[in-house]
Amino acid sequence: MKPLSEESLNEVRKNFTFFDRDGNGEIDVEEFEKLLQVLSPDATEEQAKRGFEIIDENNDGHIDFEEFLEWWQTCWWEF
Repeated sequence: MKPLSEESLNEVRKNFTFFDRDGNGEIDVEEFEKLLQVLSPDATEEQAKRGFEIIDENNDGHIDFEEFLEWWQTCWWEF
């Protein structure tokens, strides 16, 4: 993965923070569903849950910034 510029990294962090509605530093499945409604309005709840499970690499029930960053850099447009 190509390293992001500081400006790009800040933009990704801004997007992450926007969707981390409760401000706990993680995106839960409900927050991810809201994110997906913005990025892909036609996505189903099932697609959101499946996508969440793929992005949550450590299977802790949350997407942390590192997981989000990897997803954002590699395949967010696939939803």
